[in-house]
Amino acid sequence: MMCKSNTDLQTIVDEVRSISEAGKVADYIPALSKADKNDLSIAIYDKNNTCVYAGEYTKKFTLQSISKVLILALALQDRGTDYVFGKVGMEPTGDPFNSISKLETSIPSKPLNPMINAGALAVTSMIVGKSEEEKWERMLQFVRCLVKNDEISYNVEVAKSELETASLNRALCYFMKQHQVIDGDIEELMRLYTKQCAIEMNCFELARIGAVFASNGLDPETGEQLIPIHIARICKTFMVTCGMYNASGEFAIKVGIPAKSGVSGGILGIVPDKYGIGIFGPSLDEKGNSIAGIKLLEILANKYNFSIF
Repeated sequence: MMCKSNTDLQTIVDEVRSISEAGKVADYIPALSKADKNDLSIAIYDKNNTCVYAGEYTKKFTLQSISKVLILALALQDRGTDYVFGKVGMEPTGDPFNSISKLETSIPSKPLNPMINAGALAVTSMIVGKSEEEKWERMLQFVRCLVKNDEISYNVEVAKSELETASLNRALCYFMKQHQVIDGDIEELMRLYTKQCAIEMNCFELARIGAVFASNGLDPETGEQLIPIHIARICKTFMVTCGMYNASGEFAIKVGIPAKSGVSGGILGIVPDKYGIGIFGPSLDEKGNSIAGIKLLEILANKYNFSIF
């Protein structure tokens, strides 16, 4: 299925594109610094299997932290809620996504939630597989299944760039290993995590994943249950409380939908029982969220009454 261009949507994209000038692209991962800060595109995938777009919706970008939601869904299927949340908490944090401070002060010393880096690393370590290759293949196949595209893969350059600059994430891993939150080989985990973050797709494909979550785990084309209902619900709840880093509270008030952002400029949005939304706008605000992407969602939420509250 292909998306159809939408004039109203394109008008809004054109209106907010200039906001990108106020932000900057992520540069702490060198490969991400090559992005064009003026890029802005959106696809909205209806749960009834229709799609509209504006901007260059087929331009690929890496998922980065958006992948945290997808791998959480897989880990919950692999291990169950008791195991996962025995090692990772369920509480929002006002700290930056890569902070180590709460790990040091929390008792027991486990990550506060799966959407911060420490929690996401712990979740990735839970994926079942006899080898690193098998774990990665299961992660990739799960994402391909959600998108319904067997050609989805990862950006080798971005993964390599992230692996080489991942000192803080390594520190988080060693801290958690000391406190029995994770076990196993840290470098294997780092390779899996950086590949996971470098999984690449476009707005249309991201919006399709959103439509699966909007339909409580059902494939919008086939009606197949790709994610169990209770797991889809858990993931959407985390997106509301923690999905937009430490701007999640403000985003809930201004937009009011489950959403997850990534530092490449992607945003996965969900209007429950209605739409999946995929956005790409690599110019970021100070919290690490797409500056034009958030404004786009704010306008759409007000215009079409998206808020779940």
